[in-house]
Amino acid sequence: MGGEIVRALRGVDLAIRRNEYVAIMGPSGSGKSTLMNLIGCLDTPNEGEYWLNGMLVSTMTDDALARVRNKEIGFVFQTFNLLPRASALQNVELPLVYAGISADERKKRATEALERVQLGQRMHHRPNELSGGQRQRVAIARALVNRPSILLADEPTGNLDSQTSEEIMRVFEELATQGQTVVMVTHEPDIAVHAKRIIVLRDGVISSDETRAQYAAKISGERVH
Repeated sequence: MGGEIVRALRGVDLAIRRNEYVAIMGPSGSGKSTLMNLIGCLDTPNEGEYWLNGMLVSTMTDDALARVRNKEIGFVFQTFNLLPRASALQNVELPLVYAGISADERKKRATEALERVQLGQRMHHRPNELSGGQRQRVAIARALVNRPSILLADEPTGNLDSQTSEEIMRVFEELATQGQTVVMVTHEPDIAVHAKRIIVLRDGVISSDETRAQYAAKISGERVH
């Protein structure tokens, strides 16, 4: 910022194992968005290394990072980011178009992904014909269709009411049970507690890294006080 160097993250040392379900928490300015962008290969670090699935991605070119994002990372956004004039099936097929997959295989894999999130019966509906929770399920299916190493969710319940948020959390829990690695960024403790591991960032450093039980006991105690 001008002549001042802002260190969004300060020597963060973090390992996320295959098949883990992790929530990253933190207030605004804590560095969680920067960390999410690094995990998602949207940014590269100025210092240090980032290894993803055995690959040193922190030194890759932009083209190589784009290929990694398409193959290894499935993104779920707060605002769904669906194409309004395309059906649920067509929205889910889109990453496979960029990956050069044939039309028949695209349809097969997109149908399977929609069925995984219990939306097979709505695959020919457009986003404006779906509820907010159904739209987020389409977005989750789209993130899963390339069979990514990581499902990266950025405030996935931010635009949903509390009941629908619980439904979406059940979808993530089911995917985690099936062996999908899930990394979720949220500022809501009630959402974070659905993950099996909760990492809290403050001022660019990890202030705590706890199991669900440890985190739940801590926030329960804070509410009592």
